[in-house]
Amino acid sequence: MQFTDAVTVAGTRRRDDGYLVADARIARTGIQLYAGHEVGKPDMPSVRVYRPGDEVFSETTLRSAAHRPVTNDHPDEHVTSENWKEYAVGQTGDEIAGEGIFLRVPLMVSDEAAIRDIENGKRELSAGYCCDLDWTAGKTSAGEEYDAVQRNIRVNHVAIVQRGRAGHQVRIGDGANEWGAAPISTSDKEKVTMGDALRTVVVDGLSVQTTDQGAQAISKLMKDLESSAAKLADAEQRHQAKLAEVNDAHSKAFAAKDADLAKKDEEIGALKADLKKAQDSAPKPEDIDKMVADRAQLVTTVKAIDGSIETNCKSEADLKRAAVKARLGDELVKDASDAEVAGMFKAIAKDVKAADPFRSVVQSGLQPINDADKSAADAYAAMVKDMQSAHLPAQAN
Repeated sequence: MQFTDAVTVAGTRRRDDGYLVADARIARTGIQLYAGHEVGKPDMPSVRVYRPGDEVFSETTLRSAAHRPVTNDHPDEHVTSENWKEYAVGQTGDEIAGEGIFLRVPLMVSDEAAIRDIENGKRELSAGYCCDLDWTAGKTSAGEEYDAVQRNIRVNHVAIVQRGRAGHQVRIGDGANEWGAAPISTSDKEKVTMGDALRTVVVDGLSVQTTDQGAQAISKLMKDLESSAAKLADAEQRHQAKLAEVNDAHSKAFAAKDADLAKKDEEIGALKADLKKAQDSAPKPEDIDKMVADRAQLVTTVKAIDGSIETNCKSEADLKRAAVKARLGDELVKDASDAEVAGMFKAIAKDVKAADPFRSVVQSGLQPINDADKSAADAYAAMVKDMQSAHLPAQAN
């Protein structure tokens, strides 16, 4: 079973290297009272536990107190080689000795923070140990009755504590938390008052009086709260980072879309400019009339040069080249440029009187253009002649 004993730090001094050394009475003989539920007897309001001298000063118990880790408050578990670095702030020496009814242990504290705690008033020690409880009731040589005896005492560690609840001289227990049993007094005749049993802790700026067990529970809760707050802050930081990442992605997407729209607007502007330029350069009605007249004149001239030339869907240059070829031959125009052909066309066009169809009709009247028209004209002429000679007597042959 796990127990704790507490004492004040005595005879402390700093070494040249800064370490703090001290002597401590970490255990005593005699009877201490424990709450029944703490020692496995919930049906008993209190249990008188006797620690005989032959157990406290046995060679095995003395050896167990040597080279034990010193901790700042009791840990929640045994101190072992696996967690020593986490909990140890110093170590006990090996000059373990009995001093009257006390077990004296030299120790050294090598952690600066723990040393400052001691120098600032955290000046009590509490031995954490295991033992067997022999539930054989009896009486001490002095006639004091007890309910159980501590046997096979083995020291695990010595803790620096703020204040034990059983007084300042020699105590067993100062709030052992998961270490188990801490006595409610040093004997059944020495009850501890509530004022002596309480200690003051500061919670969120408020001073609160509580037992050592309560103070350790509050300390654990405060640490858990700090851990939860740290986890919450970390989660919030990761959330903000993710939110910033999403916002950055959205900003980039919007920027890309804005750039695309700007490019489209630029293209539309260019198209509008091209359309306006085309509109500005489009020929005016009078220009179109002139182009039509010029085309008609060109076609008429070409036809006058050679009526077999096909004029539909031919460019001006092609028409001129065809006319020159028809008049002057292929060899002359084969290697000639459009400008040279245009010059030759101009020369031969001077000698061509292009026919004006309307003017020819006005000057010459309608002319038959096929056999049907000729037959109609002959019939008309015969009818006119018959009307002119119908009243005349027939002439004999």
